Parts: sequence; C-alpha cells; structure tokens
Amino acid sequence: MSDIKEVLTKNSFRFNKRFGQNFITDLNLLDAIVSDAGITCEDTVLEIGPGAGTLTARLAKAAKKVIAYEIDENLRPVLQETLADCGNVEVIFKDISKVTDSEITEKAGKNYKLVANLPYYITTPVIMRFIECENKPASITVMVQKEVGERLVAKAGSGEYGAITAAVRLEGDAKITRIVQRKMFYPVPNVDSCVVTVTMNDVYAGEDKNKVKKLIRAAFAMRRKTLANNLAVSFCISKDKASEAILKAGFDANVRGETLSVEDFVNLSKFI
Repeated sequence: MSDIKEVLTKNSFRFNKRFGQNFITDLNLLDAIVSDAGITCEDTVLEIGPGAGTLTARLAKAAKKVIAYEIDENLRPVLQETLADCGNVEVIFKDISKVTDSEITEKAGKNYKLVANLPYYITTPVIMRFIECENKPASITVMVQKEVGERLVAKAGSGEYGAITAAVRLEGDAKITRIVQRKMFYPVPNVDSCVVTVTMNDVYAGEDKNKVKKLIRAAFAMRRKTLANNLAVSFCISKDKASEAILKAGFDANVRGETLSVEDFVNLSKFI
C-alpha cells in the first residue's frame, strides 16, 4: 500500500469523490480477482476504471491484451508510472457510458472478458449495459458493494431479489466468489465489498428476450402490487386479461412478481 500512496503523492493526485475512487492494493487479492475471472494468456480483457493500475498490472501479466477505460484524466501520470512495464495494456481516458458498442468491438474484439473494480454509483448501469449489449463479454467479473452482490445472486422470493437479479440471470449465471473487507482498499470505503462473476450462457437464446425483459421490469415496477396489476399497466391490457395469462402459465392469479424465477418469466412470456 505504501508504494501506491507514494506514487499518488508524487504525482499530486487527489481523490475525486464524484468518481467513487477506492483502489485495491493487496497483491494476493488482486491475483485472486484475476483467477476468479479465469483470465488466460489467450484472453483480451476490457477493464473499466483501472484507477491506479494495480489490478490492470496483474491482469496484464495473465492476459494477452488489456483495454482499460478510465474517466479521470488526473490519473494519467499515475498510470504511466504503474503500467510502465505493461506493453500489452492500452489505457483510454474516456467515460465508459459514452463509449459505443462498435468502439468496444473495435478495441476488444468479439471475444473478450470484462473485469472491473466498479465505483458504486455506476454498478447497475455498467452491468446492465454489458449484459444487454449486442457484443456481450464471455464473462463479467466485478468488485461491487457487498449489498449489490447479494442482490445479483439472490433467490426468487427473497428480500434481495429484484429486477437486476432476474435480468442478469436471463443472460448468465452469477456467483459471489469472495467477500472483500473494506480495509483492503485505499482510501477505506464505508462498506464491505465482494467479487461477483457472471458467466454468460445461451440457455434462453431462443426466447423473446425483449418481452421477457419487459415482463421483469413490469413485475418489479410496484413491488406492493400483484403481478396482474403491474402487467395490466405495462402491457396496456385489462387486469382480467393479465390474470388469465398468469393462470394459463400455471401461477396463482394473485401472485407477486418477486416470487417468480427467470424460468417462470420466460414461461409467462408465452401467454402475454
């Protein structure tokens, strides 16, 4: 940790709260994240938010190529120093939310893995963007707030289960690979974190995913309402028609959306 502190101090770097910057410095943890992501010498890695470059450097040791997008231009001299020996890394100073899918394909190709230590304020937008884009990564490995990680892997019917849980499960299998104590970061955040890996799959490739996604959004639009009420509003149909579809799919007419699994939503989509 002292080395990173020295590099940051030497380059007069100041943390920007707006970007939620908390850097990982423990080498064992960094190597564990690379391992969790399943990075090999054949892989191209897309990294979001390299920060001080600590994870980037470990990814570079394992991967064929690393494309890293960083929003904070003030980190340029820091990254030039920490990644000086990493010839297979390209750092692009750009807001990932403003990067087009075509640029991602141009830089990372069509077979890449996404790895990120995500600032908490962009966790959901980034995950949703990459699980729904046309050129999806083969896997997504992210460091996120522990509470968010628990939502990503929650079981249907639990308090943590939500729209993002179902949306992620429609595209892949999510699992928490490790819990990370807050003291492992510099500066120390107010919450603990965890590493979540999503392995993409084609289980529902033949389904009308757009309709399933609309169903999921509808189901969680108003959690206190029954699924029939939510579907009636979202699909502009009568509550009776919504209830009829729910019954045909094999569920109770008064069922609530948060009790349905992704498989249930896929099944229900055939009757709407």
